[in-house]
Amino acid sequence: MAEATLSGTGIASMNRSIVRELPLTAQAAPVPEAEPAEEIYLTVIVRVTERPASLDDLYREYVAPIRELNRPFEFLFAIEPWARDLVQPLYELADRGEPIRILESARSVGEAGLLRLANDRGRGGIVLTMPAYQRVEPEAIPKLIAKIEQGEDMAVARRWPRSDRLVNRLQSRAFNFLLRKLIGQVTHDVACGVQAMRRDVLAETPMYGDFYRFLPVLAVREGFRVVEVDAPQHRRDRRTRIYSPGTYLRRLIDILGLFFLVRFTEKPLRFFGLVGMGLSVGGLIVLGFLFVQRQFEQQPIANRPMLLVGVTALTLGAQAIALGLIGEIIVHLSAARGARYRLLDDAPEDS
Repeated sequence: MAEATLSGTGIASMNRSIVRELPLTAQAAPVPEAEPAEEIYLTVIVRVTERPASLDDLYREYVAPIRELNRPFEFLFAIEPWARDLVQPLYELADRGEPIRILESARSVGEAGLLRLANDRGRGGIVLTMPAYQRVEPEAIPKLIAKIEQGEDMAVARRWPRSDRLVNRLQSRAFNFLLRKLIGQVTHDVACGVQAMRRDVLAETPMYGDFYRFLPVLAVREGFRVVEVDAPQHRRDRRTRIYSPGTYLRRLIDILGLFFLVRFTEKPLRFFGLVGMGLSVGGLIVLGFLFVQRQFEQQPIANRPMLLVGVTALTLGAQAIALGLIGEIIVHLSAARGARYRLLDDAPEDS
């Protein structure tokens, strides 16, 4: 299967779909009339970003159980420009008739952007997303798809039982423990990245930056039904993984950002008001203490650092409360247009 989009003067460069290495020219060659596309049941999206494995071997390994479903499917490999050389072996598989398409973004857009790019161009009613390396054994894929066929909106693979190094398991437990305590997540292995879902789940769930890691949490927030499926851990997923301090810091910041989005998006005053009240009360206590000393003990306060601390805390507290009030006004004005709800008995759209 082949598909190509050439860059012209009127074509936006944000998302460019490329399946063939073609020279980019100012004018596109005439395109023959396309034949009616085969109805696709399943779209497998492979995000080619960090530490990709051999992509042709990955395809051969995971396509076997999918063929046994006897349903039309396609593999979409979503890549960034730097990964162009990695997909060369996939062209040979596509020439032999394998249902492979390669989507290349015109610039680096991150994993969330690649998911959006691929989902917009996928044709399957069910979407399976996975990283460009092995996480679970291929036998787990049909179990995830079966959950969607049974009526669930999203099925998340949990690597269980874990068979990798202790340091990996400790990192995973700490990461998921923070998510459960701060956000109340519904899964135990949100970092696995192997997930099956209805196509509209990915289309309707707000996601950007590195928040693709928290797709199950965001989907629950949008009202979708999310279940977890135990999946044997892949033998190639057992090596020790130690990251840089900056990586752990970014993950922590992501969790804090997700905590705010999940808990306070519709009630910002509760967050900023709490912070502002704490700062204001602290500032008032410091200023009150200085006032008592000045009035009854005749101690000078003009040159004392505590005066600056008290005034700064009181000012920051008032600003935080004001920011929360502005946020409440914005939420109030947009509430009528938001209509964010989902009925439990809504039937999935026919794919």
